[in-house]
Amino acid sequence: MVSGLRIRDIQFRKPILIVVFSALLATFTYALIAPAVAQEPQYRSWSLRNLFRPRKSERVAPPEAIPTQPPKARTQTRKSTVRTAPAEPPKPVVEKAPDARTILVVGDFMAGSLAKDLDTVFAENASVKVVDRSKGSSGFVRDDFYNWPAEISGLLEVEKPAAVVVMMGSNDRQQMQIGEVREPPRSEAWTKEYENRTLAFGKHVSSAKVPFLWVGMPAFRSGKMTSDMLAFNEIYRASAEQSSGEFVDIWDGFVDENGAFITRGPDINGQPVTLRADDGINFTRAGKRKLAFYTEKPLLKILGLTSPVATAPALTPMGLSVESPAEATVPVNIDRTPPMLLNDPALDGGTDLLGAAPANTSPAGASRIVGARDEKPASPGRADDFSWPQKKAPEAAKDGGDKTTAIVR
Repeated sequence: MVSGLRIRDIQFRKPILIVVFSALLATFTYALIAPAVAQEPQYRSWSLRNLFRPRKSERVAPPEAIPTQPPKARTQTRKSTVRTAPAEPPKPVVEKAPDARTILVVGDFMAGSLAKDLDTVFAENASVKVVDRSKGSSGFVRDDFYNWPAEISGLLEVEKPAAVVVMMGSNDRQQMQIGEVREPPRSEAWTKEYENRTLAFGKHVSSAKVPFLWVGMPAFRSGKMTSDMLAFNEIYRASAEQSSGEFVDIWDGFVDENGAFITRGPDINGQPVTLRADDGINFTRAGKRKLAFYTEKPLLKILGLTSPVATAPALTPMGLSVESPAEATVPVNIDRTPPMLLNDPALDGGTDLLGAAPANTSPAGASRIVGARDEKPASPGRADDFSWPQKKAPEAAKDGGDKTTAIVR
């Protein structure tokens, strides 16, 4: 009975022992395999970044550094090191002198743009100021809005300018009221009346004896408008010439080699820039500067200046001021040294000029002058015998024959 109980107990415990042994075996196997799995590196795809920095598994953490300043101060220091573009220095503001000469600019909105850049050109010149009296929507057609031939005389009396700059015409492509009839632009009656109005304007300026520049119109994006501006420029040129003014042609500065309108083109330094606005009418900042550049040179000539910053009028080679073509200043008295006479003996303290007395042409005198010693005349036939006709050399002695110093062997 005892033996039968033991056998039954063994049979009952055998499955338990098998389960326990399997669990121990699994635990031992995992303990051996887990570290190997944990230590096995995980390979990733290679990239060019690996050339400049190691993998994360190969990086060594730097030792912890003790902060020398609080994080807030460190952040402020980092912000202070950010570089910013240097600001342009402000241009010096020059106060105009009370007696500064005035440049009067009249016309439409394009004349207003020209006036702003002319003001920039002469900003550092205290003796020249630019006065803008332009009317943006004005022209020669709508005299009911602003009558330039009638108003210009009053402006000249008030401003008393040294020069007048005129630029208008961009608003004149419209019907003109002539009596009871509204004439279409550039018709025969319209063109004749337009010429009369521009000529009347020029006569008012010339009657005040003020030199003026008539700046022509540029090309526009619209082809029809461009062709109209070409016709207007011919009228302006004729009116300026009949009124003793000068026409400033700016056309070539805003067209290409074929005469077509351009938005981009060379600036005053020859660099390609955008000259016209998106509407194809107005100017950009570079375009305004180029417009003023065309007007600057003849304007300096009228004012008698050599540069926009010059304060004194330039002088002609005759010593006359060129402030204006109408009047010239009196020549400046300059102390001049009288010319020296070449035949004046007092120049070197002597009494007679060299060569005034007859020269001593005798051989003895010539020898004393040049310090030459007396020499015997050359023998006939010698190399230094320059007598003419030449004399014959004496014949050699017959008894001795020719004598020579040569050694005969």
